[in-house]
Amino acid sequence: MPFSAPEEPSLFSRLGELRVFLELGSMVPALPALMHAPRGDGHPVLVLPGMLTSDGSTVVLRRYLQALGYQVHPWKLGMNWGPSEKIRQGVRDRFKELSDRYQRRVSIIGWSLGGIYARELAREQPSLVRQVITLGSPFAAGYRMDGSYDPELAKRLRVAPPVPCTAIYSKTDGVVPWEACRETEGPQTDNIEVQASHMGMSVNPLVLWAIADRLALPEGAWQPFDRSGVNSWFY
Repeated sequence: MPFSAPEEPSLFSRLGELRVFLELGSMVPALPALMHAPRGDGHPVLVLPGMLTSDGSTVVLRRYLQALGYQVHPWKLGMNWGPSEKIRQGVRDRFKELSDRYQRRVSIIGWSLGGIYARELAREQPSLVRQVITLGSPFAAGYRMDGSYDPELAKRLRVAPPVPCTAIYSKTDGVVPWEACRETEGPQTDNIEVQASHMGMSVNPLVLWAIADRLALPEGAWQPFDRSGVNSWFY
């Protein structure tokens, strides 16, 4: 069955991106609850920013995970202008630096385009990646840099790398088509739907809790997100 170009977000969803200010403001009242999120073993985590953003866009996310005890690192490559050879090699080098430093598998969190980088890193170095978590990443959209749709690229990128992968997405994403942000069902893949804007993914309390839950899983004992109990109220 041939792949078709995904539908772009509606005008309503695009206007909904203004929610980012509410999401940022909700961090303060939500922080006491967020600090009771599951905690893991403090393993290294690399965080990759989205298109046309830099490490400044992931400060809240990184500081939160540091407060939970993880060794969290930015990508240190400046502005994410897109998948140039310089950026591709820079991400590889940064990942190798952290892998060599800690001598442990590294979890990679990628926001939007950063999630596509994360999945490609895991595809190249699966033995060194603990898990991948993507935030509103349209890896199945098949977008070229000029915005055109490439069905062959979509077919290749939608295949998950051979590591545990969790895709966090929102049906009201106003920047990218949410259907393209979901993993294909498999033994090491999961999809978590949240009520969030695209721009607010890195500060939304529901997203932060889901990330904490995923990172807390013991190495080699990954399992899908538990939607029972209190989680069923929000996810």
